Amino acid sequence: MTTQPLRTERSGPHTDSVVTDLPFKPQLVKAVFRDVTSLHVSRSAAWAAASVTRTVLTEIIEGARSAAAEEVRKRLIPKDLISAISQNVEVEVGSAWYLHSPTFHGLLGELRNADGALVSLRERRGVRTPSGVAGAHRFEAGVRRLLGSRGVRAVPAMVRDLDGIASVFLTALARDAAMVVREGGVKRFGTVSLVVPGEPAPAPPLKDPLLALSTRRGDRRTVGGDDVLAAVTMQLFGDLGQRAITEAAEMTRNTSAN
Repeated sequence: MTTQPLRTERSGPHTDSVVTDLPFKPQLVKAVFRDVTSLHVSRSAAWAAASVTRTVLTEIIEGARSAAAEEVRKRLIPKDLISAISQNVEVEVGSAWYLHSPTFHGLLGELRNADGALVSLRERRGVRTPSGVAGAHRFEAGVRRLLGSRGVRAVPAMVRDLDGIASVFLTALARDAAMVVREGGVKRFGTVSLVVPGEPAPAPPLKDPLLALSTRRGDRRTVGGDDVLAAVTMQLFGDLGQRAITEAAEMTRNTSAN
């Protein structure tokens, strides 16, 4: 039997190279979206979500690589992941994974109920396993490609944790993007402005790309690239959030132009 080459969506040479560069393939991204919503997922949405996930995992890997370098190690281990997250609060994503990973069990602290009784780890996980945790194994190939692109290797336990964080993060991103579609924009956040008594309130900075994402245009049946970017504002913050939005927006522009 002859193996057929992987087919990407119809596009030009530049678009094909962009998709090839993504460690998390758009087909996988769409599968994650199907786990949480019945909405149609556009090509630009899949590429944007894949780009954002790559940005987040790259930041975590770079932090872990710095921790390993301090001990003159080339292979990443779970304690490097702990170091990366503890030193950069912006990469503390995919927290639902922490309850399922031995790497984090000793760092979660005690949780007690209203009666003062200690809540077990099994109770804190809940009855149902979140879909992002259940599907984490799908991300191993992408994680290994991303590690290779950064010139590092990782022990299996570290790869497992990166799998889980990527899966849980992308699942949450998909849920929020679907909510943006249903609600017609980002409704959960407001804005704060300083107003001088007796003077009119200043007009909102309409050129701010984050504010522009708060109001949605388009049908209520399709998750678009801008819906994913709006969801990023709900999942990430600081420089990492800005960079994730910038890189994803650039990717969708490049792919749309070809």
